[in-house]
Amino acid sequence: MSDSSGAPARQYVLEAPNEEPLLEFARAVVESLDERPRRIPCRFLYDAAGSALFERICDLPEYYLTRAETSILERCSEQICSVTGPVTLIELGSGTSVKTDHLLAAYANSAERVRYVPVDVSESAIQTAARSIQSRHPRVDISGIVGTYENAFPLFQRHSPSMVVFLGSTIGNFGPLESELFWRHVAESLSPGDFFLLGIDLVKGRGELEAAYNDSQGVTAAFMKNLFVRMNRELGSGLDIDEIDHDANYNVDARQIEIFARFATQQKLRVEPLNLAIDIEAGESVLLEVSRKYVVEDHKEYLTQFGLDTVKVFTDEHQRFADLLMRKR
Repeated sequence: MSDSSGAPARQYVLEAPNEEPLLEFARAVVESLDERPRRIPCRFLYDAAGSALFERICDLPEYYLTRAETSILERCSEQICSVTGPVTLIELGSGTSVKTDHLLAAYANSAERVRYVPVDVSESAIQTAARSIQSRHPRVDISGIVGTYENAFPLFQRHSPSMVVFLGSTIGNFGPLESELFWRHVAESLSPGDFFLLGIDLVKGRGELEAAYNDSQGVTAAFMKNLFVRMNRELGSGLDIDEIDHDANYNVDARQIEIFARFATQQKLRVEPLNLAIDIEAGESVLLEVSRKYVVEDHKEYLTQFGLDTVKVFTDEHQRFADLLMRKR
């Protein structure tokens, strides 16, 4: 297959790994709300509307994370490319791949062809990324995967030599046990000598952190509430969205932002695919997301137990964010 110029056409493949996503959503909601504290896995925030709202969050003046990491990649992508040499780029939680554009440009400038494998739960995000990349970087071949991180692990060795890219401090959304399990899977899946580029948000003052998750325009609140809009639409939950408040605070001891949905009134949350209902009392909170913050040296030491040695640390000019380039031992 070729385009009008005779060059190979750039394509992407959408692989939906779960045949019953609605039932998966329903079961996850019921099981998580049965825990204490109540919670809902943050991956369900990212339907098409949620992904679009998150893109808006990235442009907010209070949300420094995207600008800080973008500045790092804009300045350092060529250096990253020179360290790794030719590799397949596999990006976890790729979204619309806006920041990754700097990496793709650097690798495309140094090789005849570059393979890029974006992995995201949002099909619309991958489609948007593919259209943009195909127009901007004709040397990049795209194979998109619609799925979770677990669906991506088998790709690591298949595409070795590779560099797994995990930007935006998404790793901060994992709790301690989830984080350990993730890194063990990474260690088992990477081949020796392969690379991992990790974005982490750094510890800083409470005011700057809480402002980033409580923006003055209310976009972050809308992003969180969209989960319940989705539940009403897909699960028939019948919730009064106006009676659910956004609550984000920095837990200094745990070094993490904690984002809750606080129910102002008692509500019955229905899950029609499972024919179940859950009573949530007035004043109860549901944990939607945590965002852990890091100290570079501590995290470098933590990652060594998984066979990952930090080759280079890149930070923005204000030392707010860091990208760690690691190699599998």
